[in-house]
Amino acid sequence: MAARVEMADVSWTALGVAVGRAAEDARPDPLFHDPLAAAFVAAGEAHAPFPSGAAADSPDIWQQMQVLMGEYVSVRTKFFDDYLLAATAAGCRQVVLVAAGLDARAYRLDFPAGVRVFELDMPPVLRFKQQVIDEVGAQPRGERIVVATDLREDWPTALQAAGLDPAVPTAWLAEGLIPYLSPADNDRLISGITGLSAPGSHLSVEYIDADFAKVPDLMRDVDPEMTNWFADLWKGGVGNDPVSWLADHEWLARTADPAELSRRHHRDLAPLFAGTAGFTPPQFITAQR
Repeated sequence: MAARVEMADVSWTALGVAVGRAAEDARPDPLFHDPLAAAFVAAGEAHAPFPSGAAADSPDIWQQMQVLMGEYVSVRTKFFDDYLLAATAAGCRQVVLVAAGLDARAYRLDFPAGVRVFELDMPPVLRFKQQVIDEVGAQPRGERIVVATDLREDWPTALQAAGLDPAVPTAWLAEGLIPYLSPADNDRLISGITGLSAPGSHLSVEYIDADFAKVPDLMRDVDPEMTNWFADLWKGGVGNDPVSWLADHEWLARTADPAELSRRHHRDLAPLFAGTAGFTPPQFITAQR
């Protein structure tokens, strides 16, 4: 079993995503397969700290998060899987998973031959992830390159030192990241991405209203201290118009509606989208240069 590791609070949100992916993988009709997700949960759930000091191995914690998220993680994962497969089929030979967390796409997606997958995240996250991968003996389906870096620092230099070629079209994915960065940090992030993106590059991000976590009754079924822990992680995102924000940084973007995707895939987003009048619901954004 992976040894205990100290990670920043925001990094532990990746474990909640793994919980959702493991639940989808266990369904008789899964939208995707992610067998590593259950291994990450088993290794990490006893160590995820919350401000109340309650042990995260309490079933309540994860049951509450499942109630809140519904099958949103399943729909989101499927959307971004399809995006990356389409982008690499269109000619991108580099994939960059920004704040990769416990993402296992290098192990489960059939990218075209020659595609290199770069995973960016903070060192403790990547160490924990690699421990679990080594314990289960998983092997990536292609070339996987891990880049330990802090996105608030000079990550573009670290990424190029690891082998990213800015002259080659790249498919970028920032899943579950934008709301946890301040507007200034998001501007620096997108500027770094743009500076490394050749014509023909693709980008996809998840947009969530900066105040979405404060929607009345949104987290009514979740422990109040955990609700506060989660809300405190949100730093402002990119404002109310992600398409214009990306246009300002030289990307032509369009949006996709998770609610419509959930209907298509026969998944239930409630109660995540309940009681959200006056707030922009989550959106999936794809863009090209």
